[in-house]
Amino acid sequence: MRKDITVAAVVRASRGKNAARRTRRAGQIPAVVYGAYKEPVSVAVNPRDIIKIVHSQTGYNTIFNLAIEGGESTAVMLVDQLSDPVRGNLLHADFKRVDLTKRLRVAVPVRAEGEAKGIKLQGGLLELVIRAVEIECLPDDIPESFAVDVTELMIGQAKRAGDIAMSGSMKLLSPADAVVAHVVALRAEEVAAAPEAAAATPEAGATPGAEPEVIKKGKKDEEAPSEEKGKKAPSEEKGKKK
Repeated sequence: MRKDITVAAVVRASRGKNAARRTRRAGQIPAVVYGAYKEPVSVAVNPRDIIKIVHSQTGYNTIFNLAIEGGESTAVMLVDQLSDPVRGNLLHADFKRVDLTKRLRVAVPVRAEGEAKGIKLQGGLLELVIRAVEIECLPDDIPESFAVDVTELMIGQAKRAGDIAMSGSMKLLSPADAVVAHVVALRAEEVAAAPEAAAATPEAGATPGAEPEVIKKGKKDEEAPSEEKGKKAPSEEKGKKK
């Protein structure tokens, strides 16, 4: 979407790592402007201006004016950026010139609107499957986002990319049958998980996986009387001595 935003830029006379470091120490970042069948131009811009655009509602789809000191003033879009992996601060940016008379291919965010009946009446769960759809349109027709009304959705029902209304020069490029949002039922296993876990917990002092102890009578207990058979009574032994 085109915005009434102008970012000032100055031409960079020198390139390379040392020149880039000097640019950053001066409070700016190196950048490049290209496209529209014109020569690329190396410039320096204020990183705060670019961060504001990235964090705006239109984000990377924002078309703004880049005013180069002593040079051109043209409509551009931010197409690439480099950030410090540790600190997160912006280090470099790439801008592409935009021809306002030619169609662009962009990804537009999708947001759910309303509360699905399948949640209130059936205890279901709304899932946003994709968060952006791809379209093609003229630069001035790029929307901030698409709102998908999910109010009438019941469990098992879905809103697809083809249900999103296109206007003006917009043309849907994403598959029309791609599911954007749907209402699903909570799985029964999740509900029964807690009772099953409690039943599977062993009692205190029990060894997990141990089988119950089986007490068997040993052979010694059974054969003890037979051992005594071979022994003679004391009275019999006394009789023989006599």
